[in-house]
Amino acid sequence: MVKLAARMSSLGTETAFEVLARAKALEAQGRSIINLGIGQPDFATPEHIVEAGRKALADGHHGYTPANGIPALREAVAADLHRRHGATVSPDNVLVVPGGKVTMFFAILMFGEPGAEILYPNPGFPIYESVIRFSGATPVPMPLHEDKGFSFSADEVLAQLTPKTRLIIVNSPANPTGGVVPRAEFDRLVAGLERFPDVAIMSDEIYSCMVYDGAEHVSLLNYPSIRDRLILLDGWSKTYAMTGWRLGYSVWPKDLIGPATKLAINCHSCVNAAAQFAGIAALTGSQEPARKMVEAFAERRRMIVNALNNLPGFRCANPGGAFYAFPNVSGTGFDAKTLQARLLDEAGVATIAGTSFGAYGEGYLRFSYASSLPQLHEAVERIHKFLGNAGPVVARTG
Repeated sequence: MVKLAARMSSLGTETAFEVLARAKALEAQGRSIINLGIGQPDFATPEHIVEAGRKALADGHHGYTPANGIPALREAVAADLHRRHGATVSPDNVLVVPGGKVTMFFAILMFGEPGAEILYPNPGFPIYESVIRFSGATPVPMPLHEDKGFSFSADEVLAQLTPKTRLIIVNSPANPTGGVVPRAEFDRLVAGLERFPDVAIMSDEIYSCMVYDGAEHVSLLNYPSIRDRLILLDGWSKTYAMTGWRLGYSVWPKDLIGPATKLAINCHSCVNAAAQFAGIAALTGSQEPARKMVEAFAERRRMIVNALNNLPGFRCANPGGAFYAFPNVSGTGFDAKTLQARLLDEAGVATIAGTSFGAYGEGYLRFSYASSLPQLHEAVERIHKFLGNAGPVVARTG
């Protein structure tokens, strides 16, 4: 039998895809399943974007492109970042990649090695911790606090830095919590990082266009003191409902764009050409479809948060961004994994246990409200019925 490299045992996965597979298997058996587990918009890619990709194929754009992306797309990214954040970015520092995870992989592999430490949000996107371990570095969790709207404490983060710290990962708006880090917290973090000039920062801003009720997305591009060590992660998947197009981008400081491009050449050569032309259309064309999608998410968010807070044993903070609710379910008496499994098997509702996003996710479930209002209402009704039949609810605390 072939023998895998030892490091393969450290590589994790995304529970959302495992739950999706289980949900599909149950549907194949004739079960009715409402999937609130997978994190992708339930909207189609806007037609003008699809048409741009179709036209690129018809026009013969079938070959390799520059490894860092076609110039017109990188220029469109730079212009969009200036429009949205007021930040000046050179197209030469933009790297177009096949989805957001590639930037995570590149940044973590660039800094992660045995003896190094990398800080990451917990509960947070599971690939952070998985790739940190794969790199040989030690993952150091940055706790996110429910009572702070699932923000980190800058003072806590700074207290965790050691001479071994090589990289800090931040994510706002966040998966899985929907938390948005306040400007004041970022101000304190950046000011403190001036004492640690050798620590790089990766800011995952893939949900930057999805904020609600006056919540403010703060881009770390707006902090000049860290621009020489800041890696920005963003892309098209969430904002433009383009998850399957596999199109993302990153912005790298001048000393890191060369090594990042070298990784791209070794990894994937370039992103497929037609998707890149579609990406130009997304950034330069009408933003109305994206705006309407966020309006729909805002309505669903109001509904699902109110409904979850009315379930026995549930307590749900109001998420400031993204399209996830992350209720505290400790009052039900179930641990997160058990409740996830029983809701799927007995109620036909797919959710994701908080522990899939790190140890600090115990006692929580992630609900994606990238689903229609009727489905969300039906899901809550099924959960309410399940809880009523599952036995007494432990008294809520907190």
